[in-house]
Amino acid sequence: MTTPPARPPASTVGAPSWRWPAQGQIIGRYVSGDQTQQGINIAGSAGQPILAAADGIVVYSGAGLVGYGELIIIKHSDEWLSAYAHNRRRLVMEGGRVKSGDVIAEMGKTGAIREMLHFEIRRNGKPVDPLAFLPKP
Repeated sequence: MTTPPARPPASTVGAPSWRWPAQGQIIGRYVSGDQTQQGINIAGSAGQPILAAADGIVVYSGAGLVGYGELIIIKHSDEWLSAYAHNRRRLVMEGGRVKSGDVIAEMGKTGAIREMLHFEIRRNGKPVDPLAFLPKP
C-alpha cells in the first residue's frame, strides 16, 4: 500500500499564489465576524504603489462603496476575490486583466484617517484572514 501524495490544507486548495500588495507596517488585523475589520490595514505613504496580489480581472474600480474610498476589486477565480481600499488614484479599469505584481493604484487615504491600504481576500464572497494566505514577511 502506498501513501497518497500530500495535499495542501483544504483552506488553500485552489487558492491563487498570493503576494503582498504593499510594503509597510500592519496597523490593523482581520477580526472574524467584525464588519469593520474584514481585512488588514498596511500603513504607507501617499502615492506608494499598490500591487495586484495575484493574477486576475478587475471587476470593480470606483468609489461607490461607503467606507472604502477609492476601491479596486480583482476576481482571481470563481472562488477568490481581493479588494484594495483607500487609494489616492486607481490605475486600472473594470474589465482589465492584471498580473501578480502589476501596479494597480497609488496609496492614499480616501475614506480613511491616514495613508494606508485596506486589503481583503474573499473566498466565495466571505472575508478570510489575508495573513493566512500571504507569504510570511
